[in-house]
Amino acid sequence: MRFITKEIHAYLDYPVAIALMALPFLIGLGSSNPLALQIAVATGIAAFVLTLLTDHHLGAFRIIPYRFHLIVDFVVALVFILAPFILSFRGLDAYFYWINGVAVLLVVSMHKPEIVA
Repeated sequence: MRFITKEIHAYLDYPVAIALMALPFLIGLGSSNPLALQIAVATGIAAFVLTLLTDHHLGAFRIIPYRFHLIVDFVVALVFILAPFILSFRGLDAYFYWINGVAVLLVVSMHKPEIVA
């Protein structure tokens, strides 16, 4: 079932980016590896900038095509799912990445294709 539109996705982007920047500090991410905290925050900053630059109704500059934004989201989801294995994240660090990776993968996979008239 594909029901996430470009508009819905745009509304999700800013809160997710902010959560990736703030939540790691609030929950104490980085106990198994300091990179768990650093990568999450860096990804949040990058996601915020990507959203500002994306060509959708909440993009401030609308330089980056929305399709490219979706590709970046997909790649980030895969990296988040694999990072705990590659970087030996354990416990909360691993779960944070797996949950976020799967969530982003679900959002991207439930994207409703646009009909161009």
